[in-house]
Amino acid sequence: MRSRIAVTTVSGKAYYWLVNELNRRRIPFLSLIPGEVIPPSIKVVITTRDESRLVNHPSVLIYTPDEEPSKIVDEALRIIKNKKTYEELVIGVDPGKTFGVAVLGDGNILEKKERLTLEMAVDAVLTAINRHPARTRKIKIGDGMPETAEEVASRLQVAAPENTIIEIVSEAGTSNIRGDGSRRKISDADAAVNIARKESS
Repeated sequence: MRSRIAVTTVSGKAYYWLVNELNRRRIPFLSLIPGEVIPPSIKVVITTRDESRLVNHPSVLIYTPDEEPSKIVDEALRIIKNKKTYEELVIGVDPGKTFGVAVLGDGNILEKKERLTLEMAVDAVLTAINRHPARTRKIKIGDGMPETAEEVASRLQVAAPENTIIEIVSEAGTSNIRGDGSRRKISDADAAVNIARKESS
């Protein structure tokens, strides 16, 4: 996949946090020094305030190393997709001994998390809602552990913004991949993606 984001900074701290976040999400990017020519394929440049005067590009995002890097990466992705607001945000939750959470904007995977506690999963859902503006929002919770699913749903019904649809959906077929006549279990995060994509019953 061709890089559409450029990280343009010589600030070690800013570069570390930005690159760590981009690599965590497996988002391709180009590293440049401020003042270098920016290829036409680059849609957005992330840099620091002091270095921004050296960046000649129509779409520049300013990053402060004290900020959470995921927010500016989210903004960069929206710019690349020419979207300030998603039509539909769907968040899948795979409950269990550990939880998986997946966030989809208009069908595209925006983020995936796993090995979460119940509290961490609820917090991840609420953070995603705040981070990704959308016209409609749905939270889909797998029913593999019914009591746990109900607990998650009840907590989110109290804390989620109004007009957020919360559903408990069947986990059938969401946790295994078929191949060569056998099945193998997939990660909690990937199961959460499948739950998010599950049609409501």
